[in-house]
Amino acid sequence: MPRIVREALATWEGSVARGSGTVSATSSGAFGPLPVTLPSRIADPEGKTSPEELLAAAHSGCFITSLGSELARAGSPPERMTVRCVITMDEVPGQGHQIVASAIEATAVAPDVDAATFDAAVTAAHEGCSFSSLLKRAGADVTVNARREGGGAGGN
Repeated sequence: MPRIVREALATWEGSVARGSGTVSATSSGAFGPLPVTLPSRIADPEGKTSPEELLAAAHSGCFITSLGSELARAGSPPERMTVRCVITMDEVPGQGHQIVASAIEATAVAPDVDAATFDAAVTAAHEGCSFSSLLKRAGADVTVNARREGGGAGGN
């Protein structure tokens, strides 16, 4: 696989406590400018995003493409998938606020895949997702709970 480089741009005006900023996807132009403030990170987002929400989006996007690829490799591309990612940031003694967990909840409509094959695809997707690997290396607890619709349940 070739080297992949993507770019985003963040801007900020004012103090951290009272100022505001934006983030934009500059490689693709797919989003932005999205508003960001300190309160959107630590309190009610009020329609603004945060780095943690963007990380949740990135992790769910990584996992969904990884799982879809693994199911296709197993001979049954999914008909539909949904992935929800919940990022948790907490106070870590001596380190300040850190990302401590990322929880993936995935559902795939894959009627032609048996439970064992689905479970193997979920495991391979988790191991192959670069965001799962990155978060684990950073010390976060990364969990995946996946189920298959259209013929039974599987999980990991």
